[in-house]
Amino acid sequence: MTTALPERDGPEAVVTLDRREGPFGEVVLRQRGRHFEIIANGCFLMDTADGRSERLLIQAALDELDRNGRRVERPAVLIGGLGVGFSLAYAVAEPRWGRIAIVERETAIIDWHRNGPLGAFSGGALDDDRVTVLHTDLLEYLAAADGERYDALCLDIDNGPDWTVTDSNNGLYGADGLAVLWHRLQAGGVLAVWSAQPSTAFEEALRAAGFSDVVTHEIPVPRGVPDVVHLARRAG
Repeated sequence: MTTALPERDGPEAVVTLDRREGPFGEVVLRQRGRHFEIIANGCFLMDTADGRSERLLIQAALDELDRNGRRVERPAVLIGGLGVGFSLAYAVAEPRWGRIAIVERETAIIDWHRNGPLGAFSGGALDDDRVTVLHTDLLEYLAAADGERYDALCLDIDNGPDWTVTDSNNGLYGADGLAVLWHRLQAGGVLAVWSAQPSTAFEEALRAAGFSDVVTHEIPVPRGVPDVVHLARRAG
C-alpha cells in the first residue's frame, strides 16, 4: 500500500490509504475518521459506516428460498462484488449456506481484505472452507457456457441498475444480462440485487425477463433516498 496522505485536517480528515490504476480505471481506498471508503473512477461506491442493506442482500435471499415451504438444504450462493466485506461476512456467519462463491474483479479490493484494513470487516471470511474467491468480471463469469447454477445470486455491483460508475456494468442489468442471470439460477432460485436507489424500471425489467415474485425492500439512510434490495425468483 502507498503511504497514507491526509487530504484535510480535523476529526473527519480523509486519508488516502491506497490508489491503484487497473483495467477498469482507478480504484482508491480512503479512511474518513474510523470508517473506510472505496472510490472508483472518482465516484464514491461504498463505505464501512452502515452495512444493513448489504446484510439484507444475503438474508432476504435466504428467507425467500424458505418461503412457502420451499426450504433448500445447504443452498449454494454466488455473491457478486466483495466491496467492504459485509455481505460475504454475513453469509459465512450463516451455517445454512453450503457453497459460497464471491466474484470480485478488482485485485486491489481483494488485497485490501487479505492484507489491509478491510479484513476487519470481512472477518477472515475469505479463508472459510465453503468460500471460493473468483477473481474475474462477474458478467464474463456468468456468461460462460459451462457455468454451474446457484440457488441464490446476490449482486452488489456498482451503485445498482440506474446509476453505474463503470459503463460495462450496465450490461448486467439489461435484458441480455438478466437472461444470463435467469439461466444461472436453479429452478426456484432467488436473485437479490442491491441498489443505491429504488427502480420501478428495473422491477419491470425483471418481470419482462421471466422472473416472478418481484419485490423491493427499502433500508432508510441518514440522507437521501433509501438503499434497496430487489428480489425476484426463477419460477420452477
